[in-house]
Amino acid sequence: MAPMEDDPKGARRVLVTGLSTYWGGRLAAALETNPGIEAIVGVDTSEPTRELTRTEYVKVGVEHRMIEKIVRAARIDTVVDSRLLADSMRGPDGRRPPRSIHENNVIGTLNILAACSAPGSPVRKLVFKSSAHWYGCAQDDPAYFTEDMPRRHEPRTRVERDVVEAEAAVAEFRDRQPDVTVTTLRFANVLGAEVDTSHVQFLGLPAVPMIAGFDPRYQFVDEVDVVHALEHVVVRDVPGTYNVAGDGVLTLSEVISLLDRKPLPVIPPWGTSLATVAIRRLGVPLPDEMLQQLRFGRGIDNRAFKATGFHFRYTSRETVLHLRDRFRLRPVAGSNEKTYSYEPEVEDFLRHSPLVDRSTDLGREDAALFDPSPPVED
Repeated sequence: MAPMEDDPKGARRVLVTGLSTYWGGRLAAALETNPGIEAIVGVDTSEPTRELTRTEYVKVGVEHRMIEKIVRAARIDTVVDSRLLADSMRGPDGRRPPRSIHENNVIGTLNILAACSAPGSPVRKLVFKSSAHWYGCAQDDPAYFTEDMPRRHEPRTRVERDVVEAEAAVAEFRDRQPDVTVTTLRFANVLGAEVDTSHVQFLGLPAVPMIAGFDPRYQFVDEVDVVHALEHVVVRDVPGTYNVAGDGVLTLSEVISLLDRKPLPVIPPWGTSLATVAIRRLGVPLPDEMLQQLRFGRGIDNRAFKATGFHFRYTSRETVLHLRDRFRLRPVAGSNEKTYSYEPEVEDFLRHSPLVDRSTDLGREDAALFDPSPPVED
């Protein structure tokens, strides 16, 4: 299969949903460096958590009428839905309420699809960030799932059910809107220097719990490749569903060894759910969707996505080694990290006020932070 060329439909005006999320903010920042992208609009109920220069933030939820108005007003041709929650243990108490996960993953997706399919909509491309949880994990799974393989079993967890329902809605939208290029990316477990997931927390334990008698297969994708993959399908015409995972498969014991951790096979193979309740009380992140993976693992075939011209920068093994570097540096750098604080009044002043003196180096530097059309470096 020959590599795809740049999208002839022209992804020039992009709407990113979930701008305050890690992936929404990272993608918007990456798109800002592309001179071919004329406009970037980010929507969310919370302010951005990443400093952005020419992305326009609009505080709004996923109500389809509000999204539809923004799409029409800004002449959005490409919508990237980055909001999917594939990790159920990220709330203040360690676990997100199942109802809120469902509302985000399924109801929110339906509303965005409704906004994109309104009569006269300018949207010509939809990118949906999904998860390899769509396949589930079972004893009779193939060595590698390909995109054309169906699920072998009914979803076992809330997150799996939501992913299946959300993808079904996206597939129905694709069938009803043949003029819209629809791309769905199913990501493997993500690790990285900044991203914080249950797997990152789990693998960061000095002794990593395992289910006794099991050593599951694991694939990972580096956070850099996640952003790169999303950007790849925004600027190219890549219709279809694709698996996104770094090359290579590791067993969990290999992962633990690479991270300089100790394996701890203390989870019983029977009565696992009951045993994990006690383990969670000790602060160990073990979401429901992780338990089957800790037993049987999962492998997904990434060849179709590579055939579109995408090049993974990191293998699964290299992704784990990057996480090891992060763990080693954490005691030194963790206390000095700074978070971005969104200050709309200051940004508006620096962008538009005639009082800002742009003739001085300092004035130009401050204004450039929020200049809607900054120069793009090679």
